[in-house]
Amino acid sequence: MDKDLETTFLSALDEHQHKLLRICSVYAKDDDDTKDLFQEVLVNIWKSMPTFKGNSTIGTWMYRITLNVCLRLKTKEIKKQKKLLRLDSRAINFYKTETLDDKESEQREKLLQLRKCIKQLNEADKAVITLYLEALPYKEISSITGLTENTIAVKIKRIKSKLLNCIKSLS
Repeated sequence: MDKDLETTFLSALDEHQHKLLRICSVYAKDDDDTKDLFQEVLVNIWKSMPTFKGNSTIGTWMYRITLNVCLRLKTKEIKKQKKLLRLDSRAINFYKTETLDDKESEQREKLLQLRKCIKQLNEADKAVITLYLEALPYKEISSITGLTENTIAVKIKRIKSKLLNCIKSLS
């Protein structure tokens, strides 16, 4: 790999790694799974760097790869789960809350509820809302998912309603 591609990769990774990691966390079971998934995403992005043509921003291209890797691995996991009995279905605890004050603890609990509800969505809705929560514009979400901007807008409105109902049922 030449130096320009390496520089481009490192620069783009520096700019987008936190968003990519958050996308991975939506599809992962726990922190370790998130790290493994993120590593798999980075390997795929690195291997694909020579094919980046610049038809979209590098961020959009990276999000598309991230979603594709997450969905592909999620499909493999579902197939594996059908073969194995899952013994531990406890809620995922992303952060330690023991040192947080009451307000932070309450906010953390709300975030955990939101993540739990997002994980219950179908894969298409999960992808759309994850990108939306990363503050991507509808046009970029459209480019990544292949859906029209109008479809994205309608889906987001419906997903927000589903999430609100889910969160209310958890409270």
